[in-house]
Amino acid sequence: MIFNSKKKHTNSLYNTLLQISRNILFYEKFKFKDTFDTRLLLIFFHFSIILNIFKYKHKKTFDQDTYDSIFNNIEYDLREQGMGDVNVNKKMKMFNRYFYDILLKINHKNNENFEFNNEILNKYFKSLNLNLNENLEEIGVYFNTFHKFCFDLDPESIIRGDINYNN
Repeated sequence: MIFNSKKKHTNSLYNTLLQISRNILFYEKFKFKDTFDTRLLLIFFHFSIILNIFKYKHKKTFDQDTYDSIFNNIEYDLREQGMGDVNVNKKMKMFNRYFYDILLKINHKNNENFEFNNEILNKYFKSLNLNLNENLEEIGVYFNTFHKFCFDLDPESIIRGDINYNN
């Protein structure tokens, strides 16, 4: 066989997370700068919440193909911006560190009672020169509400990107 036929990746969860990260609420109400890095951090926060739900509610690991697809899409987006291999690799290494830091610290409690960690939010958005002090509590409420919404969803619908969250 000449070509290796791997399982087809789906972009639907990535596209859903991207759409959520473009919610006008972040840019008008919370005054976030509409940049690639801002959208990526928002994707990481939302995706970390989803992974938290899989760990504590569904007691199972997240679909590796979908996980890989999300990070492949981020890499493709960097390449579309005209970055070369060296810069893409540096950025992806940095983004992976950010993601795992967010994932490990997103929940104030290490149990099923999710409570969004506003300190981690402040840490990453401060790096983008955003002062979240006036909106920090409201943003935390947004993410707690997102968690509650996704907590009630079927795990397969989450993997398919069927997250119709409007807040």
